[in-house]
Amino acid sequence: MIAKPLLQKLAKEHGTPLFIIDHAQLRRNLAEFKRWLPHVQPYYAVKANAHPAIVKTLYEAGASFDVASFPEFKLVHENIKGLPDKARQDFIWDKIIYANPIKAIETLRELDPYKPLVTYDNYEEILKVKKYAPHAGMVLRLKVPNTGAMVELSSKFGANPGDAVNLIEATEKAGLTVEGLSFHVGSQTTNFQNYVQALNMAADIFKEARLRGYKKMKQLDIGGGFPAPYDANVKPLRELAKILNSEIKRLFPKDVAVLAEPGRFLVATACTLVASVIGKADRDNKRCYYINDGVYHTYSGIIFDHCKYPVKAFKRGPTQICAVFGPTCDALDTISLTEELPELNLGDLVYSENIGAYSHASSTNFNGFPPAKVVHINQ
Repeated sequence: MIAKPLLQKLAKEHGTPLFIIDHAQLRRNLAEFKRWLPHVQPYYAVKANAHPAIVKTLYEAGASFDVASFPEFKLVHENIKGLPDKARQDFIWDKIIYANPIKAIETLRELDPYKPLVTYDNYEEILKVKKYAPHAGMVLRLKVPNTGAMVELSSKFGANPGDAVNLIEATEKAGLTVEGLSFHVGSQTTNFQNYVQALNMAADIFKEARLRGYKKMKQLDIGGGFPAPYDANVKPLRELAKILNSEIKRLFPKDVAVLAEPGRFLVATACTLVASVIGKADRDNKRCYYINDGVYHTYSGIIFDHCKYPVKAFKRGPTQICAVFGPTCDALDTISLTEELPELNLGDLVYSENIGAYSHASSTNFNGFPPAKVVHINQ
């Protein structure tokens, strides 16, 4: 948590809305992940927050990267300027996975010179990759339970486990190499049994594929879903890690390298937003505050990520239930209808913590309002 006096100081210095990235917290989060899952290589999901400074800090701290578009791929690639060509190519294989199962033809053409590692989940994608990115390594993504996840993904992506080995066979017959399997249990997954079921499915497919002679698969990508500690109800990573470490050791041979795609876990708690009250009114017997950031900007996760970010005041005093709205003319721009806040005046500051994931990354310029200014601490 960033100290309140520092938040106020930064807001006074830079103005609001202000999005503050704490790089020390990024490094702590990555270190915690590595501590509890020492045999799992973290590939930061760049889509969670693609700010170049975040990518740079995590790269320097030892992270690899999960990208889902060619611009994200290029963003990460920029961090290896100065390395010789051979080292740059090795970097792509060791440090980047293109984990979007569906890829445009133009994207495949752009990726192919880098000999990337890409995910897929259907027969049509095999043909497309073979034609437009024949140098790619393939990772088959499985459909697995997403029960209880804040953001469900299995309805959009993932091969039916019953079709998996046939897909592997078709991929190999097309002249491509299947490097391993992947899955995603859903974003902000607090139901740890999702991982248990997914790992058992993947283990069965590994065994069947190897029995059929496909023995080149040496990677297991257990995806994202690692929950950020938004509140006290979220179990700590160490509890999930205990389950994962035990199941991976029990189910998979030692020659299978395991990677994961944490995004939210690494970046959510590393960022804080400070905004200003720009209006107030009483409507239907409820105090309403209007602030200079909203759901079209840093609070976009309310809409796109099904996430809540409590709005807090620096000022103390008796509180009442209030509504908080963003600055645009759209009624959708509603941050909360149930915030407990003291009496605030125009120009007073408010803040929201743990707002680093799927927030500033989705900001727009709707209504002409620009995204929050970004400042960095502890770089």
